[in-house]
Amino acid sequence: MSNPVFNNSDIFGDPRKRGRQRGGTAVQPGQAAGYGAAGAQTIDAASLDQMYGAPSATTAQTGRLTYDDVIVKTGGLLALLVVVAAATYAFAPGLWVVGMIVGLVLGLVNAFKRNPSPVLIAAYAVAEGVFVGGISKFYESAFGAGLVPQAVLATVAVFASALVLFRSGKVRVTPKFTRFLIIGLVGYLGFSVLNLVLSFVFPSEMFGPLRGGVLGIIVGLVAVGLASMSLIMDFDSIKRGVEQGVPAKFAWSAAFGLIVTLVWLYLELLRLLAIIRGD
Repeated sequence: MSNPVFNNSDIFGDPRKRGRQRGGTAVQPGQAAGYGAAGAQTIDAASLDQMYGAPSATTAQTGRLTYDDVIVKTGGLLALLVVVAAATYAFAPGLWVVGMIVGLVLGLVNAFKRNPSPVLIAAYAVAEGVFVGGISKFYESAFGAGLVPQAVLATVAVFASALVLFRSGKVRVTPKFTRFLIIGLVGYLGFSVLNLVLSFVFPSEMFGPLRGGVLGIIVGLVAVGLASMSLIMDFDSIKRGVEQGVPAKFAWSAAFGLIVTLVWLYLELLRLLAIIRGD
């Protein structure tokens, strides 16, 4: 998988892979907990009929992950991020560097934790809000008013499109899809590192010598495409977690993973629109 939040999780992974990695003794047929051959328990017909007639327990009642859990957690974190970003944009845009460093550290910590920490995930949303708010102010000042609202609307549109395509079944996460995305991400990472190194040689280029003009627009479109594919993989990981009945607490991990991809998508769209407007 592309997103390290889901990629490093035993919860949202392929159950067949987890089965090969774990040991243990399977429960044999007829060996249900609490029922032994020597201590058989009996139940009268009325109680048995009442049990069969009772409604099935929902996933919420059994403490399992639901889509509502993920939506609520994601919405809360996104609202927190937006509020902090707006405050930073208006009052302290110069703190974006601090937000970037703290967000990077907290992102790595949360990505590799086996159990989600709501406090650390919320702290990550705050740090990313500081970073996004400050960098948005910089872009808006450099390339004119209206750039940030355009990037926000574009992010919402791409997210909605990816979700519709995934829910419709027209785009499915197959091994070929996964391999293509991983290759694309590795290639884009290498390109970005090379562009960063060359930017020290050509400091006059704002986005680096490889991110300007027509080439910069093409690379930006590729990056947006990769971020969109990552969103689809995130949706697939969440769907698998819900179907497998993982504990509800992992809704925080799912929400965190979505926030990571959404922030990346927004930044790529912001840079792409700035390149287009700058040219």
